[in-house]
Amino acid sequence: MVWVLLALIIFIFQIATILILEFRHPSKTVAWLLILFILPIIGFVMYYFLAQEYQRRRTVRKRGVVAEEIRLQALLRCKIVHRPSDMHSVQFEHQERLFRMLQGMSLSPITSCNEAVVLTDGQETFASIFEALEQAENHIHVEYYTIRHDHIGQRFKEVLIRKAKAGLEVRVIYDGVGSLELSSLYLAELAEAGVQTRCFLAPKLAFFDKRMNFRNHRKIIVVDGLVGFVGGINIGDEYLGGNKKLGFWRDTHLRIKGDAVYFLQDVFMQDWYFTSKERLSSLSYLPEHKCEGNEQLQIISSGPNTSADAILECVFAAISVAKSRIYIETPYFIPDQSVLMALRTAALSGVDVKIIIPYVADSKLVLYASLSYVEDMLMAGVRMYRYQKGFVHAKVLIVDDFIASVGTANMDMRSFFSNFEINALLFDESAINKLYEDFSRDLADSLEINMYEFKQRPRWQKASEVVARMLSPLL
Repeated sequence: MVWVLLALIIFIFQIATILILEFRHPSKTVAWLLILFILPIIGFVMYYFLAQEYQRRRTVRKRGVVAEEIRLQALLRCKIVHRPSDMHSVQFEHQERLFRMLQGMSLSPITSCNEAVVLTDGQETFASIFEALEQAENHIHVEYYTIRHDHIGQRFKEVLIRKAKAGLEVRVIYDGVGSLELSSLYLAELAEAGVQTRCFLAPKLAFFDKRMNFRNHRKIIVVDGLVGFVGGINIGDEYLGGNKKLGFWRDTHLRIKGDAVYFLQDVFMQDWYFTSKERLSSLSYLPEHKCEGNEQLQIISSGPNTSADAILECVFAAISVAKSRIYIETPYFIPDQSVLMALRTAALSGVDVKIIIPYVADSKLVLYASLSYVEDMLMAGVRMYRYQKGFVHAKVLIVDDFIASVGTANMDMRSFFSNFEINALLFDESAINKLYEDFSRDLADSLEINMYEFKQRPRWQKASEVVARMLSPLL
């Protein structure tokens, strides 16, 4: 009897601890309580080591500080948009609140001297990346969630080695979990050639330091401070269709020239300091550039090193002001309540809301979590589609004709709250039209989800969706 009472007290203590520490995130609380009920002791140990602990966020922020004078120089060299009337889209003249919200992100303002090229798949993206790397003359900065030691990874390594031996500064950041299978031989060959590599929170250290949940999901390349890349594509053969299970890989990436590259560079420099404690303070990383384009663009980054959830706030704000259309492509559709409500409200008010998610999934659990939201969306008038041609990994949001987002953040709670992510906001007609053309083509390769047929899915799938939905804040 004493042992039963003691076990009950310990169990109540575990429940109380989770309720107190996670009171700001009800959905996460439910997920962790479910795990605790299934695995009473093991679940609490998992929570202790894996949960996003609020005390650790403060420590992570302190390690992300980089010399402010470098950022100031970047701001001084940019053509910054200060008024809604200066935006190229006339629709922005009536979006004072949205503009002020975006302008409030002063660390990365809207700039007007850019040229953005939308890259629609892995073949197009890698061709553009290798072209830029070959033309590098001063430095190459690389940051990826996943780098693989396969065919495309080997080509990538060879270019970096050749450039390092030619005297260029070459730096690489890779995530400890996303690049878990990256071989030590690969890294040793890079180091021997003079390429500096840093692991972002190695799994063992992150586990015992209780930061396992903080993953760097960014994909950034900056060449000479003049050309930048950002989007959904990592370094691996699967992005060229090399994964037999997933087949054709549909993704979206951006090649950027101009002012916005300074802010990609700034994010890399912050992450380099985070991983190495080395400050990159030379102005050579922010060189003067010839302003050949006039597109308006803004870089938005978020993660546990910031006090606000910037990408989530941008997504919510953009959806909230939509008048005609909201088009979304995402491999993982696990929105938080604010985005869910914004989408429902938009659809109910007559906005054309279309969402493309995968048919073939790289994770069954995440797919079931995504499907658990389908019925709610359909009932509100949202039209949902499942991509049939292969695996859709693009992270794209298009709102009306005046704003679009491309980047690394999925439409899920992990990207919004836990991961280090980076997106580019596009405001010009040419780039948005290209994204719309790609979206329209993907719609043709997708099957619309029919409410009646969807309700006929087997009971075991419905049960799987319920469990996945409860665990979704942790996925």
